[in-house]
Amino acid sequence: MTTEMLHDVLFQLFSFLGGFGMFLYGMHIMAEGLQMSAGKRMKSLLAMLTSNRLMAVGLGALVTTIVQSSSATTVMIVGFVNAGLMNLIQATGVIMGANIGTTVTSWIVSSSEWAAFLKPSEIAPLAVAIGVALMLFGKNQTKKQIGEIIVGFGLLFIGLELMSAVIKPYRDSEIFKQAFILLGENPFFGVLAGFVVTAIIQSSSASVGILQTLAMNGLVPWGAAVYIILGQNIGTCVTAMLSSIGANRTAKRAAIVHLLFNLIGTVIFVIGSLIFFKWINMTLASQIVTATDISIFHTIFNVSNTILLFPFAKLLVKVAERVVPGTDILDDSDQAITLRHLDERILETPSFAVENSIKEVVRMGRIAKDNLILATEALIEMDIQKIEKVKIIEKDVNKLEQLITGYLIKINNTHLTERQQLVVTHLFNSVNDIERIGDHATNIVELAEYNVVNELEFSEIAVKELIEMSDYTIETVEYALLARENNDQKLVSKVEDREDEIDAMEESLRESHIQRLSSYECQPQSSVVFLDVISNYERISDHALNLAYYVKDEVLL
Repeated sequence: MTTEMLHDVLFQLFSFLGGFGMFLYGMHIMAEGLQMSAGKRMKSLLAMLTSNRLMAVGLGALVTTIVQSSSATTVMIVGFVNAGLMNLIQATGVIMGANIGTTVTSWIVSSSEWAAFLKPSEIAPLAVAIGVALMLFGKNQTKKQIGEIIVGFGLLFIGLELMSAVIKPYRDSEIFKQAFILLGENPFFGVLAGFVVTAIIQSSSASVGILQTLAMNGLVPWGAAVYIILGQNIGTCVTAMLSSIGANRTAKRAAIVHLLFNLIGTVIFVIGSLIFFKWINMTLASQIVTATDISIFHTIFNVSNTILLFPFAKLLVKVAERVVPGTDILDDSDQAITLRHLDERILETPSFAVENSIKEVVRMGRIAKDNLILATEALIEMDIQKIEKVKIIEKDVNKLEQLITGYLIKINNTHLTERQQLVVTHLFNSVNDIERIGDHATNIVELAEYNVVNELEFSEIAVKELIEMSDYTIETVEYALLARENNDQKLVSKVEDREDEIDAMEESLRESHIQRLSSYECQPQSSVVFLDVISNYERISDHALNLAYYVKDEVLL
């Protein structure tokens, strides 16, 4: 090979890789733009996770259309299952839907063949120009997000055109022809080729896009295309299988269900294709396929496979349970120090990660609130066991603060909208406020411990007042958590009113207690404890008000 020929080969190789890189990057940018545009609707999508299986299929298809990758969706599903947000039956429905959703990308690619007016490949440079203009000069977040989607769309087609231009000279190549004839005649090699390519690049959408690029240049016969597409659907399972390493048993089963779904469908379609090509239409296997034909078959396979296996979802789950036996045993003592709603895999879709972080922060708040209830009981009952239990739970709350903060840092490094960035900032602050509520619970049990050691008791009226103020404070904390959980402005107003009432209550109780001291109705030593306790309750209400104000700020944005 001469130097000039080597140069030409390297140039074509680099051009193909560059085109492929632009194709992948275009998909990535378009997906990010779609995710950010759909960010406000992600909460309602999360609510759908608890609905029926049919709705789960629709959710899977919708989310995959947004993230432009069934692999990303399935990895996220493994994360949801691992975090206990979704059971296996629900996960099975979403996985089936994800396979349908991934066909959207292939239709976008093939649109360069069937689009009647201004083919996407022709307007791609203009799309990039318009998208960049919106991103740079758009006055609001919505316009910038639309610009991002348009840029991704343009880069995707520019990449496809670059790859296609490199492949064109090889459309008459005997090597390509023989290779595809081999793949078409031997289903095993065809499926294996699709599997290997998809497993390497970790995206069935991308590997189908490469196949469509080859088809646009008249290189791929029907026989080879069918088996390669089937292999690609198995290859997309690799990402989820790798992601399930280190997850709990249930999450591993979700990855197995994904593999079983595509494997069973592939076996059925391979058998059906063999029968069709050998006995029904013997000439079709050697006929050249178009990119649109690939989109059609890809869609038929995934929709048919879902219709076929949907009634057997529970059976797929049972098989997965046999493959991954055993149960996930959760010790109650680990309840507070384990993230229940958060998982690294959910970061694949930042919008979901933000919504789940809200759930986890609320969960931490309720643990701190329950510990405050226990601290009050320990104070009133002078119960040493409850005093020690409060101290143990407070350590768990501190640990949970560290875990959530670490996760929020990771979310902050993803691509977020302006509102999502504000929510994450508020969640950082919320975690700190909740931790301070936990600290005040510890202060109260330390005061209880002081009473026990010094054998001090409150008067009956003092006990009644403490219980009244503690109940009012605890309810206020719960209202603040509900406001955070449901983005409820009415509850924000309620917390504001209650915080003012608690301030007034503290002042009133302080004055009445001083009067009791003057009339010798209370012990001087226990009075110091009483005043410190009501001061802690008042400060707790301040932190509850902070939690509510964060919600108020987000609505005003």
